[in-house]
Amino acid sequence: MSDADIQHQNSRRNWLKKSSLLGSALLTGHPALTETKAKKVVRRLPISVSSFCYWHFKEVKYPIEKVIEDAGRLGFDGVEILHKQMTDESVSYQNKLKRMAFDNGLALPLLSIHQSFVNPDDEKRKADVEHTKRCIDMAVQMGIPCVRMNTGSWGTAVRNTEYFKTGAETPIKGYTNEDAIKWCIDEMHECLKYAEKAGVVLAIENHWGLSSDIDILIRIYKELSGSPSMGMNVDTGNFVGEPYAQLEKLAPYATIVQAKTYYGGGENYDKDLDYTRIGKILQKANYNGYISLEMEGKEDAKTAVPKSLEVLRKAFTFMA
Repeated sequence: MSDADIQHQNSRRNWLKKSSLLGSALLTGHPALTETKAKKVVRRLPISVSSFCYWHFKEVKYPIEKVIEDAGRLGFDGVEILHKQMTDESVSYQNKLKRMAFDNGLALPLLSIHQSFVNPDDEKRKADVEHTKRCIDMAVQMGIPCVRMNTGSWGTAVRNTEYFKTGAETPIKGYTNEDAIKWCIDEMHECLKYAEKAGVVLAIENHWGLSSDIDILIRIYKELSGSPSMGMNVDTGNFVGEPYAQLEKLAPYATIVQAKTYYGGGENYDKDLDYTRIGKILQKANYNGYISLEMEGKEDAKTAVPKSLEVLRKAFTFMA
């Protein structure tokens, strides 16, 4: 038998094999078997909702209790609590929020707090260290494993549309960003010593101010990364300029990710974020933690939050 005859016979055998499999699949009602396997879900990232989505620092605080009830009804996995939105700091109130979350099948993955270490006044920086320690205690009381941290800012720039495009901010006369970097590292170090004893992660965020420069943010993070309590909170909406390359730089350090949406137009600025692309960046970085929704649009949260959840569920269901 010639080589051509052998090749023809092998091709015919392969054709018959595939035809037989296809016919069997049609008879049994199973999908046709092909050489290409269908993709399967390898990871669904848990998604929480920030209580901030419903408030936006309006005059009247939106009750966190209602956020928890809404999150349970909509199918979120958790609720991020904004400290400034809490009614008070009493143990009974904290226990109430913890119990409500448990009853609704929800985790409380993040307590978002505010502080600034970009300040030449030693006493003011120390006051923010003490504030952070108090918030760590509250996180322990509520069973929250992670606290959001800020570097802070010089406070010399007007927070207008232009600022959110550039993040440009001039240091106070007589000081430089190098001074601010040192203050942040020193004060964060003090906070971390307290957090380590409490078993709480402190996740520093790209939250404008000094942290608008993500190279500075990474530098601060790396200086403190020897602590088991040091973490990184990556906010998808807080990048100056094109976000995706910067997100790729921060993703390997991410402890938690805040995902912004802007339905109805942003309260301060708008960003058109491609969450399919963002999901692929985080998947490539092997990120497996929480995604926390921060809806910052003007649309009513009762319609914008469910739409946001649908987008995030699709983007952060990883396939392989």
